[in-house]
Amino acid sequence: MPDTPAPVSAIPPVPLALYEADFAAFSQSLGAAFERYGFAVLGGHGLDPALLDRALSATKAFFALPEATKLHYRQTGMGGARGYTPFGIETAKGATHHDLKEFWHIGRELPAGHPYTDYMPENLWPQEIAGFHASTYALYEALDTLGKKVLRAIATYLKLDAEFFTSTVKDGNSVLRLLHYPPMTTPGESVRAGAHGDINVITLLLGAEEPGLQLLDRDGQWLPITPPADCIVCNIGDMLSRLTNRVLPSTQHRVINPAEGRKDFARYSTPFFLHFEPPYVIETLPNCITPEHPDLGAEPITAQDFLMQRLREIKLA
Repeated sequence: MPDTPAPVSAIPPVPLALYEADFAAFSQSLGAAFERYGFAVLGGHGLDPALLDRALSATKAFFALPEATKLHYRQTGMGGARGYTPFGIETAKGATHHDLKEFWHIGRELPAGHPYTDYMPENLWPQEIAGFHASTYALYEALDTLGKKVLRAIATYLKLDAEFFTSTVKDGNSVLRLLHYPPMTTPGESVRAGAHGDINVITLLLGAEEPGLQLLDRDGQWLPITPPADCIVCNIGDMLSRLTNRVLPSTQHRVINPAEGRKDFARYSTPFFLHFEPPYVIETLPNCITPEHPDLGAEPITAQDFLMQRLREIKLA
């Protein structure tokens, strides 16, 4: 089907202010968007604009470094879990051509002796960029807190205890990705990000300066997602989709190449991939098996095993 633009208002924002004012209404509105699209938009995210500016400035400064300098921060054999992953590596599951992007990963900082240190390596911090550590890890913590609020609403929508997810993600293997899509200097068959579903529980995506994000609707149409500046796009990942028997679907999405007039502009975005704790067993929730949603028969699997399986599929492990 041809790519026919749809109104940006196809997914109207759910005001985050409603979380405190009327939590039941917030949960219902957010959950209904997730069940319909696999995506929702949070309006008025409340994140400190000065922090966002500092983190974006640090991101741009890092990607402007010489390639040889950036490669000092690449760690092989770790599935891209920390530090720098260069341009031309990540490939969408089932795709032939690599994505047109490079990125930096930041994970949870654990105290010495924590039982999850075998799963979560220490972060790397580029010494060339002043303030990189402080600004980007503060953003990690802010998005981790916001993600846990979203999960309280999802639990309520699913008729679970509001704190159902609290222990499952407390020290989750969550990752902040600083993404750079360089200007389109040469034509080819690759796109900035091929159609894919996210691996994790939920993703929180801070708005990009350049458009391009699209989701695949259930009728086969690609819908552009270009929310206002004070919004965060949130989508269901494969782990939560599996847990909920696809009551909350993980929707295919992509980042298309820019129009001719914008091909010389880079694109930056910052997704936060919220994960379960590594030993958590992803097993279909009984109350998500109904006549409308028959059991899909997904075998129980730990979050760590599922993660490693998917990283191999996208050529990061």
